[in-house]
Formats: sequence, C-alpha cells, structure tokens
Amino acid sequence: MAKKSKGDRVQVILECTEMKDSGLPGTSRYITTKNKKNTPERLELKKYNPILKKMTVHKEIK
Repeated sequence: MAKKSKGDRVQVILECTEMKDSGLPGTSRYITTKNKKNTPERLELKKYNPILKKMTVHKEIK
C-alpha cells in the first residue's frame, strides 16, 4: 500500500514584530505548520511574547 503524505502542509516560523522596535535583547519565535494550498500568503497571528510579557503580532519569516 502507498504511504499517505502530509500533502501541502509546511513548517513555518513566526517572529514577533514589536520586539525589534523595543530595543530589548532576544527574540520571540514560534514554530507552527500551515497548509500552503489554503493560505499561500504569510501568516500573521497574535501570540504571547514572554520578554515583553504581553500579546503581540507575530509574522511568518522565511
């Protein structure tokens, strides 16, 4: 029997956008997966930033 593949799912890295402007050292990054077929544009999610201690916008990086 043929093995099922994961399809169009790819692993992406999300990085905080507010961290660069804050001037503090370090970065807040999350790893997640997305379906390239359904969402061809870059992801943009609100996630928790432990350095800034608040919810911030995290964008997909290449």
